[in-house]
Amino acid sequence: MSKKINVGIVGTGIYLPKQIMTAKEISDATGGVWSEDAVRNKLGINQKYIPGPGPEDGTQEMGALAAIDCLKNTGVDPKDIDVILCIGEEWKEYPLTTSAVYIQGRIGADNAWGIDVQNRCCTCVSAMEIARDMLIADDTINTIMVVGGYRNGDFIDYKDNNVSMMYNLGAGGGAIILKKNYNKNLLLASHIIADGSLARTAGVEIGGIAHPFTKENLEEGKKSLRLMDPVKMKDRLNEVSMPNWYKCIDKSFEKAGLPKKIDYLAVLHMKKSGHLGMLKDLGVSEDQTIYLSDYGHVGQIDQILSLHLALKAGKVKNGSVVCMIAAGIGYVWSANVIKWGEI
Repeated sequence: MSKKINVGIVGTGIYLPKQIMTAKEISDATGGVWSEDAVRNKLGINQKYIPGPGPEDGTQEMGALAAIDCLKNTGVDPKDIDVILCIGEEWKEYPLTTSAVYIQGRIGADNAWGIDVQNRCCTCVSAMEIARDMLIADDTINTIMVVGGYRNGDFIDYKDNNVSMMYNLGAGGGAIILKKNYNKNLLLASHIIADGSLARTAGVEIGGIAHPFTKENLEEGKKSLRLMDPVKMKDRLNEVSMPNWYKCIDKSFEKAGLPKKIDYLAVLHMKKSGHLGMLKDLGVSEDQTIYLSDYGHVGQIDQILSLHLALKAGKVKNGSVVCMIAAGIGYVWSANVIKWGEI
C-alpha cells in the first residue's frame, strides 16, 4: 500500500516580527568583544528578527500567525486539516500548555487533533518525516500542518563568549502543509541521526528541576541558555558533526532512489565559513541556496523560511530537487529530499 501513496507539500507560511537587531547592536551587546565586522563576516549576521513587546510575538501566537499565512497562501480550508504537529519551542507564553491545540483553536481547524514535538532546531525536518509516515500509514489522515514559533534568543547572554554560535538566534514562525496523494512537491525521504552523549552539553541551565529558580539566581537564569559542557560538546562536534550531516544527506537520497544532485539547499543559518564549506563539499553554488544573514537563525523555522524565500525568488521550480538540512543541540542531525513540481 505504501508504495502507491505519495506525500506532497501544498505550501508554506511565515511570520516575522517587526523588530530587528543589527550586527552593530549585537557587537554592542558583547561589549565590543565581537566587532561589527566580525559579527557580519564571521558569524554571518547582518541583522536578525527579534520579538517585540506585544503578545503577537509570543511563541504560540507566532506559530498561529504563520499558520494563518499558510492557509491564505495555499487556499486550504482549516477544517480539512486532520493533524497539527507543532514544532514551536518549549519557551512559550504559558508552560504546560499545548501549542498545537492553541493553534488548532486559533485557526479554526475544528476537525484536527494536535501534538507538540521537540527536537530543537531539528524539529521541522523530524516532524515532516513523522507527518509523511502518518499520512502513509493512516487511511483517516489526509492533511497535516507542521507549524510553530521560535524565540529562544531571549535566553542569550551576549557577554558569554562560549555561546557566540548562538548569537544568531532570532524569532519568527513558520508553517508547512503536507497532503496525501497530492501528486506534486513530493517529500520523498528523510534520515535523522542522534548522539545522546551530547544530550546535556547545551541548554537552559537554570529554571528547571535540576537547578530551580531562586531569589539569588533569577536574573542570571533568564539568560542561561549556555554550553554546560563546552569542551566535550565542541570536541565531539568537531569529530562527528559534518560526517553525520553528510551521512543524513547521502542516506536521504539513497532512500529516495535519486542520484545525489541538489538543485536547492534549504539550510539553517550558521557561521559564514561553515556555510561556504558545506556548499563546496556538496557541490552547491551560493545561488542554489539562501544564506539567512538578514534573518538570523530562527531555530527549526529556518527550513520553512528558506523554502518560502526560494519559491518567491524562483530558485525552486518544477523539477527542482530540494534538500533540507538541520541540526539541533542534544545532538541531532537531519536531512530530507523533496522533488518539486508535478510527478
